[in-house]
Amino acid sequence: MSELFGPLSIIALIFGGCCSNVFALEKLLKQVSDSGLIITFLQFVLAAGFSWPSQLPSATNSSKPSTKPPVPLWRWFVISAIFYAVNMLNNWAFAFNISVPVHIILRSFGSVWTMLAGYIRGKRYTAMQIFSVALLTAGVLFSAWADAESKGKDLSAHSESSMPDLIAGLTIILIAQILGAYMGVYVQDTYSAYTTTWQANLFWSHLLALPMFIPLGSELKRQYTALGNTAPFGSSTSFDRFPIFQKPENTSLPQTPEFLSRIPSGHLYLALNALTQLVCISGVNLLSSRSSAVTVTIVLNVRKLVSFLASTWLFGHSISGRMAIGAALVFGSGGLYGWETSWRIPKRRQREEESKKKPQ
Repeated sequence: MSELFGPLSIIALIFGGCCSNVFALEKLLKQVSDSGLIITFLQFVLAAGFSWPSQLPSATNSSKPSTKPPVPLWRWFVISAIFYAVNMLNNWAFAFNISVPVHIILRSFGSVWTMLAGYIRGKRYTAMQIFSVALLTAGVLFSAWADAESKGKDLSAHSESSMPDLIAGLTIILIAQILGAYMGVYVQDTYSAYTTTWQANLFWSHLLALPMFIPLGSELKRQYTALGNTAPFGSSTSFDRFPIFQKPENTSLPQTPEFLSRIPSGHLYLALNALTQLVCISGVNLLSSRSSAVTVTIVLNVRKLVSFLASTWLFGHSISGRMAIGAALVFGSGGLYGWETSWRIPKRRQREEESKKKPQ
């Protein structure tokens, strides 16, 4: 199945799914700010169910023979536990009044942590790769800060939360980033040492985490009920916040379909969030199976900037000069890393191999 997805298809899954997921997440958090647990749970259920058919015997018998051993179940447990912890911590941070823009800003340091984790485990990077990651991180920070200010968001410690809440939220995201960086390298080692596919990683990392939600059943029920008490989608002003959807004078927008008008808007956005997350995580797993952990993080950082640019357009905000500078830094550094990793390093290795083959 993975052969059906080329580089452009993978990029489309990541950028389309992940960027849409950010908007659905914001809509959910605006209605029920502490709904992070139910969001995470439904994402895990949907991902496990979607990837289950790929693990049936009929789907795996056709795989090419490999000298690598199959992945031990205990290794899947480790990946699943870390993945569960990362997702729970990231969503828990919203309970401390960490806004979505600030949340994305802090998570932009993922490339730094991933590179550090790889370095500790013995992987070495060129000066150009290190420079491009540092430049990309600076660009995401610069762009996100400019975007938040253009939307009138005060990112200071005194804006939406007290200092203890802010410190707690920052600490939670920091722990999640470190765990996520380790998981990225650990998954990459799994692909190298064992016979597996991105579908298997998607399936086991989500399925084995489902029992971990059992002790949280009462809280899941409470959050689901709270989302069910939101206004029906048809009667809500879901699109009033988006200037591009504002109707011109003397015109009328199409009526909301009747079946949607009876669904609580919270439940609708919850389903949309889970579906877009499934598309997003499928693209990320595909990319992880073919690229290094740092390359995956670079692509995801560029995706975060695209989310900000799309949000600026969707909400009717103009792009400031600082935003343009940040965009140039991110896309330029992403291109620089890609050039170094995909062209310059392979060419250098090729020359070294050729020189070894030449008679002395």
